[in-house]
Order: sequence, then C-alpha cells, then structure tokens
Amino acid sequence: MATELDQLSASAIAAGVVAGDFTATEVARASLAAIEARDGEVAAFLQVSPELALAAAKATDDAIAAGEKVGPLAGVPVAFKDNMHLVGTRTTCASRMLADYDSTYTATCVSRLLDAGATPMGKTNMDEFAFGSSTETSHFHRTYNPWDTERVPGGSSGGSAASVAAGEVPVSLGSDTGGSIRQPAALCGVVGMKPTYGAVSRYGVVAFGSSLDQVGPFGRTVGDVALAMNALVAGGRDPRDCTSQDCPVDFLEHLDDPVEGRRVGIIPELMEAKGLTDEVKSAVEGAARTLESQGAELVEVDLPHMGDSIAAYYVIGPCEAFSNLARFDGVRYGYQEPGCATLAEQSSRSRAAGFGPEAKRRQMLGAYLLSSGVYEKYYYRAQQARTLITQDYAAAYERVDVILMPASPRSAFKFGEISDPTEMYLSDMYTISINIAGNGGISVPLGLGADTHLPVSAQLVGPAFKDRSLLTFARALERGTDAGAGMGDGAPVAPDFVGRGGDLA
Repeated sequence: MATELDQLSASAIAAGVVAGDFTATEVARASLAAIEARDGEVAAFLQVSPELALAAAKATDDAIAAGEKVGPLAGVPVAFKDNMHLVGTRTTCASRMLADYDSTYTATCVSRLLDAGATPMGKTNMDEFAFGSSTETSHFHRTYNPWDTERVPGGSSGGSAASVAAGEVPVSLGSDTGGSIRQPAALCGVVGMKPTYGAVSRYGVVAFGSSLDQVGPFGRTVGDVALAMNALVAGGRDPRDCTSQDCPVDFLEHLDDPVEGRRVGIIPELMEAKGLTDEVKSAVEGAARTLESQGAELVEVDLPHMGDSIAAYYVIGPCEAFSNLARFDGVRYGYQEPGCATLAEQSSRSRAAGFGPEAKRRQMLGAYLLSSGVYEKYYYRAQQARTLITQDYAAAYERVDVILMPASPRSAFKFGEISDPTEMYLSDMYTISINIAGNGGISVPLGLGADTHLPVSAQLVGPAFKDRSLLTFARALERGTDAGAGMGDGAPVAPDFVGRGGDLA
C-alpha cells in the first residue's frame, strides 16, 4: 500500500476508497509509514497527528460501510502549514513565541478539507511567521529539499512543498504572501497554487500581511490542486473573513479543455532580468512553445511597474506584519520570559527572546515605516505603486487570458548559500506582484534543469477570480511536458524515494 500511495493521485485515492479497493485507514497507515520512513531525512513536519488521522480515516470507512455519501477527498492524506489552526494540534508558526500554543479552534480552510473527507496527517514546517524564502528561519529545524538534501525546499511553505515532493502526502496546504506557495513548489517540483485574494477564507490562519495573504494547495498534479480547490471554496463565502468571496465554480469541470485559440501573455524583459538562470529561462521558453504547439497564441504584453513590486512589497508587508504581530507579547499567550519585575519588562523581554532574527527585522522595519514623518514618504507611495501595478495587470488581461513567466529565478540553492537578506528577498522577484495585485497564480513543474538536474517550473498568472481558467492552462502545460507525462494517476516524487524523471532538454 505504501508503494500505491507514492504513485496515486489524490483523486485516485478518493476513488479507490469509495470503490472499496482499499480503506481510508489503510491509506492513512501508509502515509504514516511514509512519514516515518522519510521525514527523518526531509524534516517536512513539525508535528505528526496519528490519532487525528486514524480517527478521521475510521469515520470515512464507517460512513462508506453505512452507505453514506462521502466527500471528494475521502481518505486523502493532507498536511497543513503550521500557521493554520487545527484542534488537537499545536499552531506554532515555527516560532519560539508559540512553541507550546495549542489550537483552540480550527481554521476554515482546514475544516473544509476535513469536511470533504481528507485525513489530517499533521503540521508542516515553515519560515518563522512566514518570514522567509527557504524555511531556514524556523525556530525548530530546517526542512530539506527531497531532490537534494543539501538544498533548501523554498519558503515560507517549505514543509508543505517538501511533504508532497517526498511522497509523504499527495496534498498539502500553504499560505502565500509574496510567493510562499509558488516558489517552494517550483524548487520542490510540485504544483502549487495561490488563488485570487478572497477566494479562500483566511479565518484561523495566523496573519502575516492581511492585504496580501492567501491560502492555497500543493499537489503532485494539477488535477489534485483542482480537487483541493473545490473543497476549499465549498460552502461559499465565510462570514468570519470579511475578504472572503463566493466562488461558485467547479475547478475540475473544464480542466482538460483545449487552449487552442486562447492567448498567453509573454513579457520579454522579464526573461532578461538579472538573477534569472539560463536553465530556468530555457525551461520557461520551452513552456511557451508547449502552449503554442497546442494552439495557444503568444502575445507580448507589458507590465511597466512590475519592477517596483519588490520595493512596494517590502514596505506594505512589514507594516502589516508589525501590526499583526503586536499581539504576541507573552501576556495572554506566547513565550513568557521569567524573572520580569513589571508588565512592560515582561512584554519587551518576552518579545526579544520569543522572536527570531528575521521576525524582528521585519517588525522593526514596519515600525519605522509607520512612524510619523516616514509613513507619507514610504507607505503612502507604496500603496500608490500598488495601484499602478494592479492597473498594469488589468490592462494586460484585456489582451490575454493568462501570463506566463518564471516562478523562481533559479532552482533550489544550497543551505547558507544566500546570507544577505536583500538577495534572499529577490527569490520572490517573479511572484510578489501577483500578491500586490490580488490575482491568482500557479507554479507548474517542467522537469529537471539541464544544468543542475533539479526541478524547474513555470508560473501562470491570471485575472482575479479566473482561477478555473488558470488551472486549464496549467493542465495543458502539464500535458505537454515530460513532468506531466503519465500524471493522470500520480506524479513522480523525489529520486531518493521513487525515481528521477528525465532531464529537461
């Protein structure tokens, strides 16, 4: 059964459980066995929840035995980024500040997957409070890229991406504030989607940047991601999240539609950006040819203010992070430094000891940017830039259906290879503008790079609330690449565990 789990997609697992080919309990035990066998090397998980998993699997098996209807994710093992609340687990955000915090309620995104029949396998590692692009800022431990354990899995949702790439689970959830789903998906060779802002409820997800955050799924295939998206939007708007919107679509309905006659935007100057490696550039150019060979029309478009997106993001993001993390003071909950004489001293010393260097850096930057005399110079201008970036995308989408660009400028880098924070921030150079505009984006693996023999990916981005169309293009790209060949029942996982795919020519 463990071998089947490595090979089966989420939809195949659900279908097999319903058909009686195997039970949800067997699938759960196989997933637990895979985690036990592989996570010592990958370290994708912060907490494994066997009791919750086996209880959920038994409930699915009992429902099927009773002739009851079960959800579309019946028996599918799922992992959750550790900034998402789930009763029965801790929610630590990979920080010392919340190391012992037990979830008192369950996030909407988590409960919707559980309502769809998913089996909760546990919580995955992340950069502390989602501040990072490599999962190196976690207070607890590093997560290692399953393709090469000397390299990072990306971040901040590195544990979620690695758990799928290692074959431990077929689906996981992450959060994306500036690329934290799409960049680790690219580095780990899996599919990762950031839906349109507001498409998925953020209730119960610890906030980083409230105007930027969005929850989305990782999967081995585009079909797995579409299946998870159906569960995430089921039930419509969440009244507990004021940004939540109804998304009354079936993301599987038009998944295999042809793209013939539809238009794909290409931005030539993005392909000449400093830091983009030749192998990623070649792979993305090949992806354009793949879509063109299926009848799509390539159209050059312009995003004149995209170069301002990183500067705008690193003003807006830290300001919102400073506001959101002000509540963690060791008074009501969180790490509490002993031996403090006053409440002010306790708060100050608890925050100093509870937060790691990157969390402190971003909060200090946010505090400065929101200070009197500075706010108008930076924060106000960053919001003006945001308006221009959003308008640029809207203008481009009047001419094209989606835009194709890299997801990451390079394949996975080695631990410690990037020590300068500014250089690390450039890891998200192709992803940040989509969060600023609020549009949807998806990272699709293209195979292995010719130089590094590590996964390389392309990113497709689309207009707001056109995520179903985005998945159609992603599936077309998956069909036309070596990475997508034979993926109907499951994608290959990292080489140490199953077998390596062919290099990308």
